Amino acid sequence: MRCPGCGQEIKLHRNPVPTVDIIIETGGGVVLIKRKNPPHGWALPGGFVDYGESLEQAAIREAREETGLAVQLRRQFHTYSDPARDSRLHTISTVFIATAQGAPTAGDDAAEAAIFTEENLPDLVFDHRQILTDYFRER
Repeated sequence: MRCPGCGQEIKLHRNPVPTVDIIIETGGGVVLIKRKNPPHGWALPGGFVDYGESLEQAAIREAREETGLAVQLRRQFHTYSDPARDSRLHTISTVFIATAQGAPTAGDDAAEAAIFTEENLPDLVFDHRQILTDYFRER
């Protein structure tokens, strides 16, 4: 592709897309959302980082949009980057652990929001089963 302004050749790169996922601790468990959009199923709250937004800002925004909860980020947990973690495109997710008060309510991309414990986790999409396995192991 050529630059329309100067005519120089521009090499386009395909780069992974940054995302965040949030493990929200509340009510004796963790909050999961049931996705409205494909891939359908239960997942950690999270999503794409907007341009000009920090990872922390994205995590707080996504948590509020999908669960209605105002979260307090405790710490960054891990980053997951397997190119196959999301069947739609190559994403890199930075996972945060957060706390919140109150009951989650579904919003934005979430059809449902509920609290689960390690013993009653539903089937999960993406690599969220692995993320939660790592989380519970570390606790």
